[in-house]
Amino acid sequence: MKYAAAAFLAALSALAQGLDPATLLKPGSSWPTYNGDYSGRRFSPLAQVNESNVSSLAVAWAFRTNTVPVKSTPLMVNGILYFTVPDHVWAVDARTGREIWHYRYTSNGGDHIGNRGVGMYKDFLYFETPDCFLVCLNARDGKVRWKVELADVKLGYFSTMAPLVVRNHVIVGVSGDVTDVPGYLDSRDPDTGALQWRWYTAPKPGEPGSETWPANSDAITHGGGMTWMTGTYDPALNLVYWGTGNPNPVLAGDGRQGDNLYTCSIVALDADTGKLVWYFQPSPHDTHDWDAVQTPMLFDGEFKGRQRQMVAQASRNGYFFVLDRKTGEHLLTTPFIETNWSTGINAKGQPIRNTAKDPKPDGALVLPGSNGSTNWLSPSFDPKTGMAYVSARRQWSVFYLTAEGKAEGWGGRDRSLYAESVLEGIDYKTGEIKWKHEIGPGEGSAGIMTTAGNVLFTADTSGNLLALSPSTGETLWHLNLGGRIANSPMTYEVGGRQYLMFACDDTLYAFALPH
Repeated sequence: MKYAAAAFLAALSALAQGLDPATLLKPGSSWPTYNGDYSGRRFSPLAQVNESNVSSLAVAWAFRTNTVPVKSTPLMVNGILYFTVPDHVWAVDARTGREIWHYRYTSNGGDHIGNRGVGMYKDFLYFETPDCFLVCLNARDGKVRWKVELADVKLGYFSTMAPLVVRNHVIVGVSGDVTDVPGYLDSRDPDTGALQWRWYTAPKPGEPGSETWPANSDAITHGGGMTWMTGTYDPALNLVYWGTGNPNPVLAGDGRQGDNLYTCSIVALDADTGKLVWYFQPSPHDTHDWDAVQTPMLFDGEFKGRQRQMVAQASRNGYFFVLDRKTGEHLLTTPFIETNWSTGINAKGQPIRNTAKDPKPDGALVLPGSNGSTNWLSPSFDPKTGMAYVSARRQWSVFYLTAEGKAEGWGGRDRSLYAESVLEGIDYKTGEIKWKHEIGPGEGSAGIMTTAGNVLFTADTSGNLLALSPSTGETLWHLNLGGRIANSPMTYEVGGRQYLMFACDDTLYAFALPH
């Protein structure tokens, strides 16, 4: 038996022949990066599972991690799945769910709130640890090649995101909110981990954007703006698109008057140099913890009679934005959920903050709460329908200002009163909500994926997997897994069979049509 098992594992390991860089441009049957491809659309060209047969889906296999809930999106390359939770990476056979290897890391501190997954370059995987190291693993056996420190965990940094691999750049970010430290993006050499470039989310004094922070103050050097989530990339323009986090101190804005660039922003950076090409700020001078790290979705299409290359974001503040992704020109701003914190839209397309809704010592009733009208849950864009899809929340909270004197870290708190969640299909040309599908009380925690089979996959707040019509939001299939779904679905094809993958609590489930 021992020799048979060894032969089995050797055969599976041999399947991992490395990631062909061309696969990142046209994934086909694989899922080689966090969002499936560089666009962030979470749209799969696979159609074996479609609107006419999706109701026949059944569990093909399940893999239990016996750890914390799985929040990562697995990668699938050459028949092998790679996925994570904080401090752990697994490789399993994509056909059967049998474990090939398991890597365990021991963190020296750091927040274990979640981990979104790995990035892949040729034969190597890249994994961010809770204590802010980047670890490079051999994809064949999970052995460590090298590790480098991204930030000092003692300063309050930690890491959650899945790295984005762009040619010979491994682009990684940092997380944190409890201390007033600056956010940034790094580009690391895939062979050595050496720093290629670093872009700070707050400019240095005297640089463009620094005028949006108080003069003669140290606020800009402690301004926050973490890069929590994986960005997207346009190979033709060689631009990476990233959302940045909220400014610090959190909720307390008196000590950092101004727009506080480039926090709460969508930015376009040159992939080779990290130079800022353009920016758009959905929440100037944020006082509600509404970071703009939600996925920037890239797509082409007609807008007001003209063909455009666009980037869109359904932002945590409750507004849907469409921009020209080459220039950053603002095209559309519209609310996608009820809000009460804005008095209108300014000439730049930014919501105008109602200062009466800023946190106060005796509280301010605000819609949405600090968890936002959406959050890290992956959106999707279906080029067949021309709609963007978002898991949205109606959440009422009372925001309190708690700091006395100079605020640091969290200068306030919010207390959620009530939340309910809804899926929405949004027409990118007009911002019109084409359909809504209520998914229950509380805050939805599952991402969204659409496919060429005319199916939208997600989950509700009661543990039901959902397959919906992307055109109408009508339910095509559902199944209760009896737990919380807190990752984003993905799909792949191996051995001529399409699999749909969800995580529920600490277990991965692969679904397929019966043979």
